[in-house]
Amino acid sequence: MGRLTEDLLSRIEAFCDRVLDVCVRLEQARVSWRIVDQLTGCGTAVGANAFEADEALSRADFCKIIGISIKELNEARFWLRLVERRGMVASGQTEPLQAELAELKKILGSILSRSRESMAKLGR
Repeated sequence: MGRLTEDLLSRIEAFCDRVLDVCVRLEQARVSWRIVDQLTGCGTAVGANAFEADEALSRADFCKIIGISIKELNEARFWLRLVERRGMVASGQTEPLQAELAELKKILGSILSRSRESMAKLGR
């Protein structure tokens, strides 16, 4: 059905790739498996959910899944801040990734808001 633009999906894929790059560096630095696993999970779930939302069967399903993507971004933000604050990555190393995360969150939040407004107008 294609509810999201290819540009946005590509941007989300690139974000996921960059999260995985950080996770590989964390593994190489022998950071706790649990931390790496948490960041890997939420950082890639953003993309998996966005692609699922893109093919949602209903507007309600789309809104639900986009909301989950936003939650995954929030979790990724926590883990990125933690690994930087704890010195598991060099200071400032995750800042560009966190900036992209914030932008994606704004974009998805706007999409979610507009979709919910549209549903309300239709009385659903």
